[in-house]
Amino acid sequence: MRIASYATAQGASFGIVTADGIVDLGRRTPFADVSAVLAAGALPELARHAAAAPDFALAEVTLLPAVPSPLRKVLCVGLNYQAHVAESAGREVPEHPRIFARLADTIIAHGAPLWRPVNSTHFDYEGELAVVIGKPGRRIPAARALDHVAAYTIFNDGSLRDYQKHSVTAGKNFPHTGPLGPWLVTADAIPDPAALTLETRVNGEGRQHTSTADMILSVPQLIEYVSAFTPLAPGDVIATGTPDGVAHARKPPPWLVPGDVVEIEISGIGILRNPVVAEPA
Repeated sequence: MRIASYATAQGASFGIVTADGIVDLGRRTPFADVSAVLAAGALPELARHAAAAPDFALAEVTLLPAVPSPLRKVLCVGLNYQAHVAESAGREVPEHPRIFARLADTIIAHGAPLWRPVNSTHFDYEGELAVVIGKPGRRIPAARALDHVAAYTIFNDGSLRDYQKHSVTAGKNFPHTGPLGPWLVTADAIPDPAALTLETRVNGEGRQHTSTADMILSVPQLIEYVSAFTPLAPGDVIATGTPDGVAHARKPPPWLVPGDVVEIEISGIGILRNPVVAEPA
């Protein structure tokens, strides 16, 4: 089941994405948004509306980030694909996850402009599988970790590589550089997050192509590690790292520039697409 957050002229809502359009759930359920559904653990209850006639065509709505604001936590993992470590000169396979946080004002929706900051031209893409937590927990063992996953989506960890050299937090947290979407795909539709194919394209040219099986630390291992130091709650997002093929590893680096279009496709989820624009003055 695909669940989208979106806006129309009547305001923000959420619904089930079908082959024919969107079934509005804001008018059919007591929940205000996706975050409220996740907090109530009510995703399975939404399925009974999937056969309803669509209320909107997909083209009639503006998609919002897959998990709408206010976001509690967006935690990201660095160097979590074998081939990406290999292309990163001087890096060794990490024994433990390399975790950093994303600020809420960096997160944007599918279709929204991806800002190339004025501070630097070293703007890079990173296609990633994102995990959305549905069941709260602390110190969650890997063997039970997938029980805590509500859904999956796609993340583009837009990065300023020169800033990242002296501060990962700075390089990963410029405004409007973190697309999250296009929607949530419930965990029952993705029984094995290590059996997906991820591809990133820039202007139609393939840049990244891999299986999530190349992850060094699996989704359950990441949840176990993260929940050891911070409680996880419904709506929290864990971005699981990017594979090889990023711009900074290429010679010369094909940095993102205004006019580019970045597409990240993950099998079973969909395509996250964003145009690159210059950051507004």
